[in-house]
Amino acid sequence: MEKENATLLTEFLLTGLTDRPEWQVSLFLVFFMVYLITMMGNLGLIALIWNDPHLHTPMYLFLGRLAFVDAWLSSTVTPKMLFSFLVKSKMIPLYACMIQFFSFVISATTECFLLATMAYDRYVAISNPLLYPVIMTNRLCTQLSVWSFAGDLIHALIHGGFLFRLTFCKSNIIHHFYCDIIPLLKISCTDASINFLMLFIFSGSIQVFTIMTVLFSYTSILFTVLKNKSVKGIRKAFSTCGAHLLSVSLYYGPLLFMYVHPRSPQGDNEDMMDSLFYTVIIPFLNPVIYSLRNKKVIDSLAKILKGRC
Repeated sequence: MEKENATLLTEFLLTGLTDRPEWQVSLFLVFFMVYLITMMGNLGLIALIWNDPHLHTPMYLFLGRLAFVDAWLSSTVTPKMLFSFLVKSKMIPLYACMIQFFSFVISATTECFLLATMAYDRYVAISNPLLYPVIMTNRLCTQLSVWSFAGDLIHALIHGGFLFRLTFCKSNIIHHFYCDIIPLLKISCTDASINFLMLFIFSGSIQVFTIMTVLFSYTSILFTVLKNKSVKGIRKAFSTCGAHLLSVSLYYGPLLFMYVHPRSPQGDNEDMMDSLFYTVIIPFLNPVIYSLRNKKVIDSLAKILKGRC
């Protein structure tokens, strides 16, 4: 029995989005196009910000980092999912599963901190426009990025460390399309109550802290705009913040539903749809949202296209 349990630890079976063979090719083509557009959009946005000196401000530097994280998050999940559509074997080694989970935690946590930082940046820009260059210095932006990465790394190490205490003797079948923590805890034969507690404490704290930062920043922005009673100022504020608000809403909605709503054995398909949204669809939508709703980005892109023509 011990030898059999040891073999289960070497690899897992990812069930994927569907087990119906007639859908595999169609899903591969759809998600391959989504992934291709995601990488082109995010990497193109990074190149655009890098090449245009007018976009070398904290707001656009944070946007470039968000595009990098979106590309990272999508590349952590989508290639393995695409590969599983084309092959019959959907096995993943234990080490690859842990690496995928570790990469996912870092990129997803980074996105949470980045969205909160971008909300704070917009709060300072609109509430204290004269002091904005003094407050949002390059040094502060660098410090925020370093603190964010340190927090992401610690968060991933905590969950990764607690995962290694588990044994998987019940089943090696993961009802998901990537190695996420909740499906792994469900198939563990070790008591995973400590893991669930750590998930609730750390992941919950990060989500609550970043969401509260976003809510505080935009509530303050709203009061500042309404106090000035300027139609032009209101339009400018909503034009500046609209894309970010939409991105925040789309990202946190499925994430909160995934980790906060009560668990149920029948909820695997719902969990996969939530995960698909914030790991594949959001990285695909973000460059479109920020490009179409940001005048400076559109002007910079038009300038480059006009120069090449």
